[in-house]
Amino acid sequence: MPRPTTKQDLLKAADEEFSRLWALMGSMTDEEQNTPFMFGDDPKRNEPHWKRDKNLRDVIVHLYEWHQMIMGWHNEGVIKGGIPAVPGEGYTWQTLPDLNQKIWEKYQSTPLKDAKEMLKGSHSEIITIATSHTEDELFRKGHYKWTKSTNLATYFISGTSSHYDWAIGKIKLHIKMIKR
Repeated sequence: MPRPTTKQDLLKAADEEFSRLWALMGSMTDEEQNTPFMFGDDPKRNEPHWKRDKNLRDVIVHLYEWHQMIMGWHNEGVIKGGIPAVPGEGYTWQTLPDLNQKIWEKYQSTPLKDAKEMLKGSHSEIITIATSHTEDELFRKGHYKWTKSTNLATYFISGTSSHYDWAIGKIKLHIKMIKR
């Protein structure tokens, strides 16, 4: 799916990718959903997330927490007119693996069932927030001071359709590895 360039496309892509993610998880047996990931040491998978996420719950809470961060940035940067700490207080885009590891640690005691409910709710909240914006507010670069040289839509797209696509790929590989 091409990267959305309109509000309608952003909302459609987010909902379609979320539906694909949910359908994929729904197609999994309880055993598949609860089997630890086993991706091995394939050099094609040298990004930190291949070692970080150990199961389906880890992927789901990762998506959920990124929704929370985006909503926090939106609250600080749009609602309050401030400048949020993006990607997080004390972190830069270069130290993102450290932030994602902290997220992983935060949710280790969260049951899979709870993680799914949390993600359903946060997806709905993100869609509601994105829907509340005009096309110009979403897509004009620099409309909000805190987005600097990018636009608000970039954050919504990255946290929804693009992130869901990442999760789908990871889960599909997990299913493939189980069936071997």
